[in-house]
Amino acid sequence: MKRKIRAAARAAGFDQVGFAPAAPPTHAEAYEDWLANGYHGDMAYMAREDAVRRRLDPGQALPGCRTLIVVSLLYGSEPAGSKPASATAPSADRRLPVIARYARGRDYHDVFEERLDALSAAIRDLAPGARTKRYVDYGPVLERDHAQRAGLGWIGRNTMLLHPDFGSYFMLGELLTDLDIEPDPPFVHDRCGTCRRCIDACPTDAILEGRLLDARLCISYLTIELRGSIPETLRPAIGNRVFGCDICQEVCPWNSDAPVPAEAPFALRPGQPVPREDMVAWAEELAALDAGEFRTRYRGTAFGRPGRDGLLRNLAVGLGNAGGSAARPVLQRLAKDPSPLVREHAQWALDVLQS
Repeated sequence: MKRKIRAAARAAGFDQVGFAPAAPPTHAEAYEDWLANGYHGDMAYMAREDAVRRRLDPGQALPGCRTLIVVSLLYGSEPAGSKPASATAPSADRRLPVIARYARGRDYHDVFEERLDALSAAIRDLAPGARTKRYVDYGPVLERDHAQRAGLGWIGRNTMLLHPDFGSYFMLGELLTDLDIEPDPPFVHDRCGTCRRCIDACPTDAILEGRLLDARLCISYLTIELRGSIPETLRPAIGNRVFGCDICQEVCPWNSDAPVPAEAPFALRPGQPVPREDMVAWAEELAALDAGEFRTRYRGTAFGRPGRDGLLRNLAVGLGNAGGSAARPVLQRLAKDPSPLVREHAQWALDVLQS
């Protein structure tokens, strides 16, 4: 059964497949301490009592759960038409928006759900009556903890899951099942050694000693998950990173030879918008859209997460950091935007340009 499920996962398009026991996570206490310290910021859903219970006990998410099937998808390639600047060495033309690699195509949640559903159907064919439940990172599962126990890698200093052959440019998904499947050997070796490049490279000091991440300082959190104002003290460090951040991955030696998947799993579908290569042009485009028009245009991409106002907030900060007079007209327009969030950050950017 295990061999057949592994083959079905490969057939569904997953790059790695591992099996972990449905036991409390190894880092359960560390997770509770992380929440107690407030490192989750405004992501209150992570600290909800019911969500915490399910993260600490897979049986709460799927009664009778015996096994977690953990899978990964590489995303190292660049979708056609996307030419963002490097996260660690931004282009001399700082008007170019820097976008996290995973977000340059389709929303990976959609891709995972499709492939996990295919794997679930295959399992039901193999074991009629078997129960399954799929999760991507929005679900109450400590996925990196379970992935390490399933043998898919170790948790690095940057808190990312790392694999000696695949690096860290991959996403994780889980299928909980009541099937009792022998677990794979856990990945027990720590390959980070004395390296601390990720800690030293983070411009906002979000990576703490002890493999902790203070999300409140992380550029990915600030540009995607945060719903309110970006703290002014952190805005200059964001530079022209308008959606997410790959710095801690780009400096990691294990990613120097990270493989490129034969087929980009998150490639855009026909008709889906490609982000503008110039922040001024992108801001002008978004300024003309209302919230509904934005959702329609960017449906099926990761940019729906911060929404129109959040993305314009990020672009305003990027334009302020980029400098130059070309951004003034669009920033002046954004300073009169219906959204107070957009107006605030546009005014900040104008003040920076005038200083």
